[in-house]
Amino acid sequence: MQIFYAPDITGDTYTLNEKESKHLIRVLRMTRGADVRLIDGKGNLWEGIISDPDQKKCTIDITGIVKDFEKRNYNLHIAISPLKNPERFEWFVEKSVEIGIDQITPLLCRNTEKPGIKNERVNNLIISAMKQSLKATKTVLNEPKSLKDFISKDLNGIRMIAHCDDTLERRNVSDVYSRNMNAIMLIGPEGDFSREEIDSAVKRGFIPVHLGPSRLRTETAGVAACHSIYFINQ
Repeated sequence: MQIFYAPDITGDTYTLNEKESKHLIRVLRMTRGADVRLIDGKGNLWEGIISDPDQKKCTIDITGIVKDFEKRNYNLHIAISPLKNPERFEWFVEKSVEIGIDQITPLLCRNTEKPGIKNERVNNLIISAMKQSLKATKTVLNEPKSLKDFISKDLNGIRMIAHCDDTLERRNVSDVYSRNMNAIMLIGPEGDFSREEIDSAVKRGFIPVHLGPSRLRTETAGVAACHSIYFINQ
C-alpha cells in the first residue's frame, strides 16, 4: 500500500497537493476506490480510499486513523557536523531517518569545512525516507548550532560524544546507554573534534564513547550511532 505525506490533514476528507496527486494517479495509476495511507508527520497514520482521482487535487475519504503509530519509547537527537561533500551528509540523514531518529542538528565545529546545508532539500529527503520506511513522525531538522551553543543547551537524556582520540578514555555505547532512555550524541567533522572541544563537552556532562575499533567517516559514524541506540532498544 502506498504512503503519502499529509502534514495538514484534518476531518473526514483530504486533498493531496499536485505533486502527490500526480504521483498517485498518473505514475501509480491508482483509481477511485483504491486504498491509500497518509502520514501527518505528527505520529498518526491515516487510512483512506480515493474518492476523486484528480491528477492535480486527488481527494481521499478518510476511513480510519492509527494514533502514535509505531511510537518509540526513546528519543534520539544526533548533532553532527556538516560535510564538505553534501551528498554524504544527505546519505546520513536518509539512513538515520529510516532507522529511527527524532532530531538532527548540524553541528559547527573547529574542523567543519563546509558549514551550510540545503534545508529544503534535506527536509524533502526526510519526508521521502519517512514515507519509504513507514514512519508517521517527521524527524526535526534543526538550524545549525556551534558546538559551544549546543552543549550549553538544557538537553534531556544521556549525553554522549563520539570521538577518535584513543589517548582518552572512551566507553562503549552499550555501557553508557540503557533501553528506553533518551539519547543525545555528538558526531564530529572529518578532522574530528579538537581536544579543547572534547574537554568542553565532557565538562558539560557528555560521556566520551566509541563506535567500535574502526575509524569511521562522519556520516558512517552517524548511522552507526543511530543503529546502536536502535539495536539496544530492540
